[in-house]
Amino acid sequence: MEQLKHECGVAMIRLLKPLAYYEQKYGTWRYGLDKLYLMMEKQHNRGQEGAGVACVNLDAPVGEEYMFRERAEGKDAITEIFKRVDDSFAGQLYMGHLRYSTTGKSGLQYVHPFLRRNNWRAKNLCLCGNFNMTNIDEVFCFLTQQGQSPRIYGDSYITLELMGHRLDREIERLFQEASSKGLQGTDITRYIDDNVQMANVLRTTMPHYDGGYVMCGLTGSGEMFAVRDPWGIRPAFFYQDDEVVVLASERPVIQTTFNLHAAEIKELLPGQSLIVNKNGEIHREQIMAAQKYSACSFERIYFSRGSDRDIYQERKHLGEQLTPAIMKAIDDDVQHTVFSYIPNTAEVVFYGMTDGVRRLNHDVRIEKVVWKDIKLRTFITEGAERNDLAAHVYDITYGCLQPYEDNLVIIDDSIVRGTTLKESIFKILDRLHPKKIVMVSSSPQIRYPDYYGIDMSHLEELCAFRAAIALIKERNMDKLIGETYEKCKCSLTKPPSSLPPDNYVRAIYAPFTVDEINSKIVEMLRPEGMQTPVELVFQSIEGLHAACPQHPGDWYFTGRYPTPGGIRMVNQAFVNYVENILKMQ
Repeated sequence: MEQLKHECGVAMIRLLKPLAYYEQKYGTWRYGLDKLYLMMEKQHNRGQEGAGVACVNLDAPVGEEYMFRERAEGKDAITEIFKRVDDSFAGQLYMGHLRYSTTGKSGLQYVHPFLRRNNWRAKNLCLCGNFNMTNIDEVFCFLTQQGQSPRIYGDSYITLELMGHRLDREIERLFQEASSKGLQGTDITRYIDDNVQMANVLRTTMPHYDGGYVMCGLTGSGEMFAVRDPWGIRPAFFYQDDEVVVLASERPVIQTTFNLHAAEIKELLPGQSLIVNKNGEIHREQIMAAQKYSACSFERIYFSRGSDRDIYQERKHLGEQLTPAIMKAIDDDVQHTVFSYIPNTAEVVFYGMTDGVRRLNHDVRIEKVVWKDIKLRTFITEGAERNDLAAHVYDITYGCLQPYEDNLVIIDDSIVRGTTLKESIFKILDRLHPKKIVMVSSSPQIRYPDYYGIDMSHLEELCAFRAAIALIKERNMDKLIGETYEKCKCSLTKPPSSLPPDNYVRAIYAPFTVDEINSKIVEMLRPEGMQTPVELVFQSIEGLHAACPQHPGDWYFTGRYPTPGGIRMVNQAFVNYVENILKMQ
């Protein structure tokens, strides 16, 4: 319902045979390029603000271009890019990226891949990733202390410069090594190209970062690599055979593109890199020690494609876990209850919810109550007019329930800001005059911002946070806000590694039960004039982990951030919130 702009998507292909092999077997030199296109389209859900592709041609003679890049902005960027590419994009290494901005920065200069040029093939570096770094200030300072002067302040560009700097050092190491062996001229160049150790570059680059990431790259000499953060926050999957090595952000993307079984596709492990060298030799290396496993649970709830075998079952389980709370909310009166969902991402969770009710030996009345009508444009700038227009984003099916007799249970995958509920959903559902609306979320209350690649970085945007603050003020507990502010403020003067594992903002929620916060959310989101009683039902933390046991990362719900940088940033967010309030007084 409330679409979240979120982490990006990556796709990589390394052809292991000569280009003539693919032309003979598959009838086109574009085999690798066509597969890249399919992998990117299958991940279109992960980026609609821009896209980019890169290619390296190992057969290009000296004096001709061997490293290519195309980028475009907008939701049609993939189509635009692949219309442009021509014979120059014949190569053995391909990399694609789909972008969602989590920083608010826009423009072609922020679209991946980023490219660092040099006359030495091995020093050319092309980089893209699905990431958000929490300690970019520290990395920037590290770079400037080395004597560098980065032209752009942003985690993507600074990462390119830091890794490029370490790649330069690796090339210089090989130059000295080749010289000591008596090699000269182009023999030195060939020695360097044949012996680059990307693991050295990654080991001296990635430990500087705190955040969630899958970092991918190509070099002009033919190295391809991807590395996953040591907490396993962001996902990456790969497949290899005697023709190709491929990597993507989601498993079914590879499975569909190459017609594979799920078991044939492996997951890159936390802190691990996948490296394919110039000669096509494939190996995995542990770049950093794995930390406490914190794979993002929101990937399973919302972001990744539901066509994945395991994600499909997990989402059904999420819905089924909610059955007892829903039955309580409707006083077990299934006979007078209609079940529905918000299109379209909550459909699988809805199946699980209704299966849970059926297992209690009840017939389930199912209706498509809500329809997504149009995508509104923002050409109307006046607030009142805009809000009136927003009220019509969704439409309803009239006559689908008995007014004043039937309950309406309607499920969504998450409730983040609550804006769409207030401005549209509750208003239109009220027109059906149900006896009661039970609004269900397949995820727990989202109480904390994300700092690892999801676009929900401001505390005050979250309806659960606003509800907790409202309860504090109602109960004359303002002292709690001041105490929390002082602790957060003090923490910002300390190194992130010295912070306690629990962030101080958790104290804001501690005095209240989930039901108390639910009731306050309903009160705050209820449109003026609405008649129908409303009850919110959220997934429990226990239910989340029972449904998604292999993805324990739950910081947006519990405040338990896996990295010191995440803890520091939520403390900073609370300081910003309080200081902004003080400015307005």
